Amino acid sequence: MNTKEGSERRICQCCGMPLEDEIIGRNQDGTPNEDYCKWCYADGVFTYSDMDELIDVCIPHMVGEGFSEEQARVYMKEMLPKLDYWKRYEDLSDNGQFDEFKKQLIDEINALSIAGMPKVEKLNSLVGKYVNLAYRLPNGANVKFLDDEATYLGTQLEPEFGEHTGTDRCFGVLANRDFILIATYGAQGADPQLVLYKKR
Repeated sequence: MNTKEGSERRICQCCGMPLEDEIIGRNQDGTPNEDYCKWCYADGVFTYSDMDELIDVCIPHMVGEGFSEEQARVYMKEMLPKLDYWKRYEDLSDNGQFDEFKKQLIDEINALSIAGMPKVEKLNSLVGKYVNLAYRLPNGANVKFLDDEATYLGTQLEPEFGEHTGTDRCFGVLANRDFILIATYGAQGADPQLVLYKKR
């Protein structure tokens, strides 16, 4: 455990989020890793190598918890360097392999040239249960493609042009080592429509 017994709450040693059993990261063999959340450590891989990128991802969630954007940024810049992952970054990092994988995925997604979808600039870690929408197939069946417990790379994009411009519909992009999924959906994931599911 990453705290003294009974004295403090466990926190992720990468982002500082309070850890509860359902959000604990997993090692490559599937065993829990009680030092990290599943957004920062997924299947034995650390998902952040840039502290500023992590701060940018965390700030909107903290603003929803009562922080101002400036307060959240100051707090994160002060707190993150004290966490074990960032203290030991050189020892724990994968020498850029994960960042190279994300760049490769972004290139593959952009090469698909989906009409109306802007270029993907970055991918964030997303846990399956928060993005696992049910898509209606042509035969009428509703199907979910994701594992609720797995962590994926993804983003949400506003349409550039086409039938969804000016509506509340967005493009959702999800990927991992095995597939790329692109969909459109309305507010709060309403009426999801699968645009593409491609094995890698």
